[in-house]
Amino acid sequence: MADYTIEAIESAPFAQVCYVAWRDGRADAVVVDPGFDTESVLGLLQERGLVPAAILNTHGHADHIAGNAELKRAHPSAPLVIGRNDAVMLTDAVANLSAGFGLDVISPPADRLLDEGERIEVAGFDFLVREVPGHSPGSVVLIADGFDPPIVFGGDVLFAGSVGRTDLPGGSFPRLREGIHRKLFTLPAATIVYPGHGPATTIGVERRTNPFVGGLPDPPGSS
Repeated sequence: MADYTIEAIESAPFAQVCYVAWRDGRADAVVVDPGFDTESVLGLLQERGLVPAAILNTHGHADHIAGNAELKRAHPSAPLVIGRNDAVMLTDAVANLSAGFGLDVISPPADRLLDEGERIEVAGFDFLVREVPGHSPGSVVLIADGFDPPIVFGGDVLFAGSVGRTDLPGGSFPRLREGIHRKLFTLPAATIVYPGHGPATTIGVERRTNPFVGGLPDPPGSS
């Protein structure tokens, strides 16, 4: 049985999903991609008696960073973390696409920048960082490969039955497809993916059935 809990909070108007994750017996948590419904995120933390040990952004689009400022005000000691190549989006409403919606989302700057292949340990989770551009220039996925099955906070890279949009500035479907094939579809089939929109899925299901990047057999020993 898993010794962690992951709560999903969906935010309007983009149906973006934020995750709050914590290990059993601990009072610290990770908050992944706080969206516009910051009130619900802060309410969950208070209800469960949790303090965020880090705010992790999988990428810099507005719907995934909208809650950064309010969370940092409430918990200033929690470092704000994002992939190096999306860091500029935090403080630039044009780059993070919010200006086009008349929202002007501005986040505090990052406290830590993530690079391909490094590991980040926070709140009892040990994440491998893999950069998978294509939806945004610097999207990262966070892989907790010490669990059985592993878990992935995937942002807008891979969805249940779909993939992230690639028609936005800095997007590239070939790069997204390559990253998914090399860095996600090589994970065990049972790996659970928690995406930035929609329900959780598994690597095995998407590898076999995803209409955009799937149709691949499970590699030997992947189950």
